[in-house]
Amino acid sequence: MVSSTAGLVLSCNAAIAWEAGKPLVIQTVEVAPPQAMEVRIKIKYTSLCHTDLYFWEAKGQTPLFPRIFGHEAAGVVESVGDGVEDLRVGDHVLPVFTGECGECAHCKSEESNMCDLLRINTDRGVMLSDGNSRFSIDGKPINHFLGTSTFSEYTVVHSGCLAKINPLAPLDKVCILSCGVSTGLGATLNVAKPKKGSSIAIFGLGAVGLAAAEGARIAGASRIIGVDFNPKRFEEAKKFGVNEFVNPKEHDKPVQQVLTEMTNGGVDRSVECTGNIDAMIAAFECVHDGWGVAVLVGVPNKDDVFMTKPVNLLNERTLKGTFFGNYKPRTDLPSVVDMYMDKKLEVEKFITHRVPFSDINKAFEYMLRGEGLRCIISMED
Repeated sequence: MVSSTAGLVLSCNAAIAWEAGKPLVIQTVEVAPPQAMEVRIKIKYTSLCHTDLYFWEAKGQTPLFPRIFGHEAAGVVESVGDGVEDLRVGDHVLPVFTGECGECAHCKSEESNMCDLLRINTDRGVMLSDGNSRFSIDGKPINHFLGTSTFSEYTVVHSGCLAKINPLAPLDKVCILSCGVSTGLGATLNVAKPKKGSSIAIFGLGAVGLAAAEGARIAGASRIIGVDFNPKRFEEAKKFGVNEFVNPKEHDKPVQQVLTEMTNGGVDRSVECTGNIDAMIAAFECVHDGWGVAVLVGVPNKDDVFMTKPVNLLNERTLKGTFFGNYKPRTDLPSVVDMYMDKKLEVEKFITHRVPFSDINKAFEYMLRGEGLRCIISMED
């Protein structure tokens, strides 16, 4: 099946960031057809993730403007480029900021999801195949973001960064599974692997931390301890299975010591979702000797140094890191969507706001004010 628009340049609306920290402007852009191994998709729903905000503010990253942000989304395939075998017009897909080429050593390893070809690259504003952008206004190129650029009614994505999902899944809900929720969920289910009845500490109760807690709930952990400086987050966290709460500000000793005393020697597992270096050290030092496993999810400052006594490792504690919850996008994400369809994973509780595409700047305002978890932006309205 070939769509009537295949091979044509499409005009559509996109929300463009012209400069750092300034409201996005909805304008008509031209979207070129997909080249070899690329797919053009119609975005139905997208949501705002903190990574979009971070690069939009550009406080410490390489600023790259004008740019079309957005990477948490769901859409439908409109046309495919040469060489794309596994996707067809009309397929429902989740675009993902990292990919799975299927050929490299990482893709062939059962233990890794860090594809050599399609791994996240925050500085690249063009497509891999020819080094050009597929977006333009009056012939002037507009930069891509994370190879996805979902704040546009149509976007072009490398086929290795698209997960084909169950067509019955509601796109206005499962769109959030393409980044943050899967990252936290997988960190717990795939990497920490808490046993039924065990204890786990979750550092940071934003969307990713709550997804990690949701993973602990699904795994059957009995003590799910949320660690956060903001006590307002505790009430919300109860919905995700968090049943105890520690605010480090309320204690005059290090939080790892508080947790160790609370749990008679340390928690069985911990998942760190803030990127704060002190939280990372605490997450490692609060796990039980002999079997404790700490998993780092949050992204630290690139110059941060992790310091702990080597005896902590010799005492049989394990420290692990994870990238996108250890999920391979094409192979594994469809099963995360199925977990939602089978009512094992509860996605609705992450969605706190909805806005039409014309109000996309409201989503940024909610996030800047720390309100809610995920705001769904509907391209249809």
